[in-house]
Amino acid sequence: MIFCTYWFVVCLALMLPVYWLLRKPNLRLLVLMIFCLVFHAHFAGPAGVLPIVVLAAITYFVGRSGNKSACVWAIAVCVTALVFYKYIHFFTQQMLRSAFSEAAAKFDATLVNVLPGAPPLAISFFTFEFVHYLYEVRRGHPPIKSLADFAQFTFFFPSLVAGPIKRYEQFIPSLREGLRKIRSSDVAAGLFRVIVGFIKKSLIADNLTAYITQTDPYFAQLSISDRWFLLGAIALRIYMDFSGYTDMAIGLAQMLGIHLPANFNWPYLAKNIQDFWQRWHISLSTWIRDYVYIPLGGNRLGPARRIVNGLLAFALCGLWHGAAWNFVFWGLYHGVGLAVCSSYRKALGPVGRLTGTLFDRFSLVSWAVTMLYVGIGWLLFFYPLNTALQMTRLLFTKA
Repeated sequence: MIFCTYWFVVCLALMLPVYWLLRKPNLRLLVLMIFCLVFHAHFAGPAGVLPIVVLAAITYFVGRSGNKSACVWAIAVCVTALVFYKYIHFFTQQMLRSAFSEAAAKFDATLVNVLPGAPPLAISFFTFEFVHYLYEVRRGHPPIKSLADFAQFTFFFPSLVAGPIKRYEQFIPSLREGLRKIRSSDVAAGLFRVIVGFIKKSLIADNLTAYITQTDPYFAQLSISDRWFLLGAIALRIYMDFSGYTDMAIGLAQMLGIHLPANFNWPYLAKNIQDFWQRWHISLSTWIRDYVYIPLGGNRLGPARRIVNGLLAFALCGLWHGAAWNFVFWGLYHGVGLAVCSSYRKALGPVGRLTGTLFDRFSLVSWAVTMLYVGIGWLLFFYPLNTALQMTRLLFTKA
């Protein structure tokens, strides 16, 4: 984890006192900008920095122009870059090879010489934030005029690797306020949140990862109760890992006087799938809603189109997590869950209304059904489809 490397801890320990002791906002901004750029260059390397700098320059200058057509083209460039760097191998191997095996193999071999060994660091987060910015400017919202402010919006180190996905209308005022005044209460609260995040990520999630890695190869030999225990460990590990990293990011930003949006709100207390997605990875789910689901038509074009829009949005949500089919199936799985959750009362008539009433009255039952659905979904997220289906079957049968 980047936040726990010796390099980061030492550099942060040197930067923070300087940032706090300076009184002029411009000097604080300069120190923060230098640290952010050094941070990104150190962990991303030249091959990871250059594409982001190019995309950032395009986004900034197109945004400043306010030209709506140019904004659309810039969005297309950003999305194309994300697909090229993160998904082109996936599309070539999975979609082209079956029909054009020889040509696809040659094309894939050529890509190996062109692309870096891994996609540019955090290109998914960069792309989503650039698309958000360009989309809002196209809608008529004022662009970021200051190049320094835009650079900080782009390269702000706490949220760079694992979010939350920032909205510039919220981030820029918070940035300016943090540069103007550092409150001791923010520093203390931020430090506490960093410690909590470290405990969740390094002490809980990493130990759960070790247990899961040692145990899941023998899943079929476990008792049914142990299989369910492992499923719980997987669910807890995913939450502790991601929310722990996010807590550290939000806490580090708060120590700088800058407030990032919440990304988790006790998601395992959710009582239905809609509630779960209002609590889980909030910055991503709201981004998918605002920039995919609603532009596709949302729920304005009838029930059938609403379901299709939801499935497309969540297929993208799944694919955003990684270039593999299991992520796509996980996204579709939750898209189906959301469609059922929002329509079963009306679609099933009296049975649906009775079921909904029972869920409303017995909240523990609705919570248990939701957690069962979410937990089985984590198998799709964590394992290839065939393995996930086999593990799901073994949760309910001995062999």
